[in-house]
Amino acid sequence: MTAPTPLPAQGLSPSTEQIHRHLRHAQRVAERAVALGHHPFGAILVGPDQETVLQEQCNIDSVNHAESTLARVAATNFTPEFLWGCTLYTTVEPCCMCAGTAYWANIGRVVFGMTEAALLAHTGSHAENPTMSVSSRYVYDHGQKPVELIGPVPELEAEFAAQQQRFWASR
Repeated sequence: MTAPTPLPAQGLSPSTEQIHRHLRHAQRVAERAVALGHHPFGAILVGPDQETVLQEQCNIDSVNHAESTLARVAATNFTPEFLWGCTLYTTVEPCCMCAGTAYWANIGRVVFGMTEAALLAHTGSHAENPTMSVSSRYVYDHGQKPVELIGPVPELEAEFAAQQQRFWASR
């Protein structure tokens, strides 16, 4: 049996300024989702240079979350080697479905603003948003690839929480 081919480097590490800028971009995508009649979740995919936005995706429905849809489209448009150097940014921690989809798409880094546990605390047990108590950290810790996970980002968490609270209070 031959040893597996090592994964390439995960691209440049994002600076704090880049993390904040890209998370706010994802927040604007989440606002677009609301304008389209969907839940307030958005994601962007940034290239290995930590500057180039390759894709944006807003939430569609309960099985086509922003992050999982973005990861599926990315996997059909970029090589696994290239995606390993990319970063998925999203305001709320990816659920276990989205974390798994990003893992299988070979996206090497995920950055999120607030945890799914915080989302539940801010929105309550809403029938349209039945969160699961399975963190993305748990998903990635049980994989065979070292996906880098950055988050939550305390400096921005209140902004993302307010966006979620406004939306879910109106439902």
